[in-house]
Amino acid sequence: MIKRIGIIGGGAWGTALACAVAGAGAGADHDILLWARETEVVQAIQADHRNPLFLPGVTLPAAVRATGDLTEAAAADALLLVVPAQHFRHLARRLGPHLPSGVPLVICAKGIEQESGALMSEIVAAELPAARVAVLSGPTFAIEVAQGLPTAVTLAAQDSALGAKLVQALGRPTFRPYLSDDPIGAEIGGAVKNVLAIACGIVQGRELGDNARAALITRGLAEILRLGRAKGAHAETLMGLSGLGDLVLTCTGQKSRNFSLGIALGQGQSLDAATAGRRSVAEGATTAPAVVGLAERLGVEMPIAASVNAILHHSASIDATIEALLSRPFKSETPV
Repeated sequence: MIKRIGIIGGGAWGTALACAVAGAGAGADHDILLWARETEVVQAIQADHRNPLFLPGVTLPAAVRATGDLTEAAAADALLLVVPAQHFRHLARRLGPHLPSGVPLVICAKGIEQESGALMSEIVAAELPAARVAVLSGPTFAIEVAQGLPTAVTLAAQDSALGAKLVQALGRPTFRPYLSDDPIGAEIGGAVKNVLAIACGIVQGRELGDNARAALITRGLAEILRLGRAKGAHAETLMGLSGLGDLVLTCTGQKSRNFSLGIALGQGQSLDAATAGRRSVAEGATTAPAVVGLAERLGVEMPIAASVNAILHHSASIDATIEALLSRPFKSETPV
């Protein structure tokens, strides 16, 4: 039975998950220990049940405690891994010596590693080969999850018994995991949608209209489907919560860090200016080159993702890039 849950990562999403899990299943019977790198986060949670650095205005449930000791946090019945994608491998290596045998790892990070093009589950397979793995992904703004507003997510695991066990441990009426057997699909949807959200933000910042944003979301979904198919994902997964659902939320919601970054870029700010002073990571900015590199290796055409990467990291002109996209040959709407 899963009663003691460790959450590795004290940012906004890790803190929100702590709030959700503390209210899940048996409620007060859950013991939630959140590991944070920042000493001030640990101290604030322990003293005041708050995380003003990353999730201000939210009081955490009494069942949530914090620690800076990875060994203590790892001594759990299940671990939720909620660190930025580009730090995920380092975390996996640190976690290895402290990980009890058989403890399930739930990947909650959304991204693709820049250097290798690896998904987070592929990093776990390489660094922690004996681990039992699941992926949690879907349309989730951290503040709404922390406030107990209705949210639905995908919980993907190839081991159906493990998936069912995790759903029972993490689910509650306002935090509803839907079981899937396709972790790769859940990861592809969660990673690529962040890049596409930056594109939609640029459209918003340039005042190109709602028609353009709807077209971008739809053609972006086609890119997700193409990459997902090349990686062995199921199309049904990518049309579900962790694909289409997350894409729509991130490309339209004002709380989206990636969408807001795109708006700033579309309004003429540089990447450095747009990200200055941000405590939370806009994963799409670091995932874009990884998505493009992976697509190239797999022979997958992703012009929108490539355009975002060119703007972010290769000083491409926004107006010239938009013109190039609009000048592409007309083609069939078949998504893949």
